[in-house]
Amino acid sequence: MKILIKNCKEILQVRDQHIEKLEGEAMKTLPMLENAFLLIEDDLIADYGTMNNCPSDTSVDQVIDASGKTILPTWVDSHTHLVYAGNRELEFVDRINGLSYEEIFNRGGGILNSAKKLQEATEEELYEQARKRLEEVIHLGTGAIEIKSGYGLTLEAELKMLRVIKKLKENYPVAIKATFLGAHAFPADYKDNHEGYINLLIQEMIPAVAKENLAEYVDAFLETGYFSPEETERIIQAGQKYGLTAKVHVNQFTAIGGIETCVRNGALSVDHLEVVTDQDISILKGSKTMPVALPTCSFFISIPYTPARKMIDAGLPLALASDSNPGTTPSGNMNFVVSTACIKMKMTPEEAINAATINGAYAMGVEKQYGSITKGKKASIIITKPLHSFYELPYAFGTNNIDQVILNGQPQNKQ
Repeated sequence: MKILIKNCKEILQVRDQHIEKLEGEAMKTLPMLENAFLLIEDDLIADYGTMNNCPSDTSVDQVIDASGKTILPTWVDSHTHLVYAGNRELEFVDRINGLSYEEIFNRGGGILNSAKKLQEATEEELYEQARKRLEEVIHLGTGAIEIKSGYGLTLEAELKMLRVIKKLKENYPVAIKATFLGAHAFPADYKDNHEGYINLLIQEMIPAVAKENLAEYVDAFLETGYFSPEETERIIQAGQKYGLTAKVHVNQFTAIGGIETCVRNGALSVDHLEVVTDQDISILKGSKTMPVALPTCSFFISIPYTPARKMIDAGLPLALASDSNPGTTPSGNMNFVVSTACIKMKMTPEEAINAATINGAYAMGVEKQYGSITKGKKASIIITKPLHSFYELPYAFGTNNIDQVILNGQPQNKQ
């Protein structure tokens, strides 16, 4: 199956050579072609160039006229909690009425609220809810997505979540990576017995997840009142014994030495980073760990934004992700993530798109297949509606400017 997309106003993120990630000054540049074509063969990008070198319509199976439209790689959302039961809209009202995240958690809300609902839901119910959320973000341009467990907090419920993620992976063309986040919070039964729960994670949960091959990554909520750097290090190292690489929640509310712990233990990414110290920046610089910002979480619960300008200007890379979850970010819309990064974090459109494509791909370990328009990479692309320029994508933050999504060479139904 050959698909020719011709008369493209512009094709973004065109990279002839494979790159792993972009950092610092390099994030300011977004290479593109104008008045161009893109050729897809089966599930791969086969060719691209300017229209004066465009193949003939008769040499392909399908032709898409993209006059006035922008082409770019699909978004890579490297941090989500897409599988959960119900929602937490009452906590939304609690926050409006002045309760803090910590106060809501201490009265049985937050993660423990979601855990209770998830434990009561069947695997079929969970899958049906998650399927609808996944289909929504696909139509919003997400072509690769990481999904975490973490609302189970028991062996049975965590495995149930991960099996739902596996089923989504089997049934949809979007690229999916699974992360085991049993260390999301301490269950009520272990509130005063942290050692007991960590032993359960290390001795029972992680081996069971590995035995069923249900996850690629291991995560923990490294934060004051949740998991300490020392506790997180034990969990990371236990995961490594079973081939699970670390992707860690850290520095959302406080900086307690978590960045150093994660980098020292080879974490692929450190996510949230609403609080970042000069020491954290020094530790991250030159490391293989990707910092990941979650700006729509900051937007929704009114906490500080990741200091993107300071980090990028210091030479760091940065990725963007949605943090889609029922409590603090009930949205997986990566278009709004990119807009929020520009509006609130003062990232340029070029930086934000780089962060949501190639750097996002690095942060979930799929940079060799996704994140740029490169020959031989997967043909997962966004075709926009007609635009004045690609700046309109973050500028028109409340408008869905996506016309069509193609995943691995498969055109998805338009909404």
